[in-house]
Amino acid sequence: MNERMTFDRDYLAEAQTLLAHDERFPEGAVVPPIYQTSLFTFADYSEMADTFAGRSTQPIYSRGNNPTVMEFEAKVAALEGAEAARGFSSGMAAISATVLAFVGAGERIVAVRNCYGDAYRLFERFLPRMNIKVDYVDGSDIDAVAAALPGAKLLYLESPTSMMFELQDIETLAALARQQGIVTTIDNSYATPVFQKPILHGVDLVLHSASKYLGGHSDTVAGIVAGSEDNIRRINEQTYSYLGAKLSPFEAWLLLRGLRTLPLRLPQHMKSGLTIAERLKCHAQVERVNHPAWSNHPGKKTLAGYAGLFSFEATEDTDIPAFVDALKLFKIGVSWGGHESLVVPAKASLEQTPGTNSMARFNVSPRTIRFNVGLENVEDLWADIAQAFEKSRK
Repeated sequence: MNERMTFDRDYLAEAQTLLAHDERFPEGAVVPPIYQTSLFTFADYSEMADTFAGRSTQPIYSRGNNPTVMEFEAKVAALEGAEAARGFSSGMAAISATVLAFVGAGERIVAVRNCYGDAYRLFERFLPRMNIKVDYVDGSDIDAVAAALPGAKLLYLESPTSMMFELQDIETLAALARQQGIVTTIDNSYATPVFQKPILHGVDLVLHSASKYLGGHSDTVAGIVAGSEDNIRRINEQTYSYLGAKLSPFEAWLLLRGLRTLPLRLPQHMKSGLTIAERLKCHAQVERVNHPAWSNHPGKKTLAGYAGLFSFEATEDTDIPAFVDALKLFKIGVSWGGHESLVVPAKASLEQTPGTNSMARFNVSPRTIRFNVGLENVEDLWADIAQAFEKSRK
């Protein structure tokens, strides 16, 4: 989009009605049916010919299109303000298919530091097989990104970033990339389209691990990418059909169910997360809290709210393993975005693959701990944290 837009609309209010209703389904069902079928047959030869020629939108085979999956894709596209979307069996499938559709052998990617751990491992362990180079930059530094862009094919953003929650001015960076014909992608799993709509700020493709807040119940693994019809068509033609990481109809149905409560869940995650983060800022065993709410970076302007995910750095007099083990309500787990509260120390999460230690490379303190604040009573969560600090003091 070339025209300057204003962003004073209430994304949360828009999402509430959009997600409460679906298209009309057979027999007036208010919930989409699960089209649990591998293929679709044709009434006659001409219908088949029209479908294969692109003159009909009838599904052919569920690895390509399935009505339940298509409903989920349409919902996310509408939420993001995109023309189209494509669902995948995981967030990493969406990331991999998107990157490989736009970057070829011998080409280059510019990526923000502290991006999602498995995206980083994809860049470090798989893409070098095709002689694809990835340059990492401090995404909060516009000049650093601008200096790295010339000659790149793809700009990979994540605002806020994983573990450290650094922000980027996505509108400015997308404009810089567009001037050089570089495709811009962003992982928007943290904010969701309820709190951030990157496409309205000029980003080409928006990625989600739908396993996180979109699903919201920790019972589904899925991914999705949204963008223009042309860009989604390119993904469909270049990678989607051949990598085979399709989204199943049952998982799409679960995701549609999860989306209906997203405008209710996310504000509660934000409220509880901010309460916990504020108290941690004042705790004697906390050195610093990494939360985008207290950032002064201009990238904050695109966020209409915050999720319940943030990290903090414990002081030297805190035994990290003892703190984590002492927690009762915060379960140890690497994912996030569900109803349950989770904790993961950065050292265990980011060093899990030999040879790809992003902690040392991007100056992440080994004393960093990430919280996913769930939907439990916030006072119960704080009491759990307080007793864990007591038990872990050296």
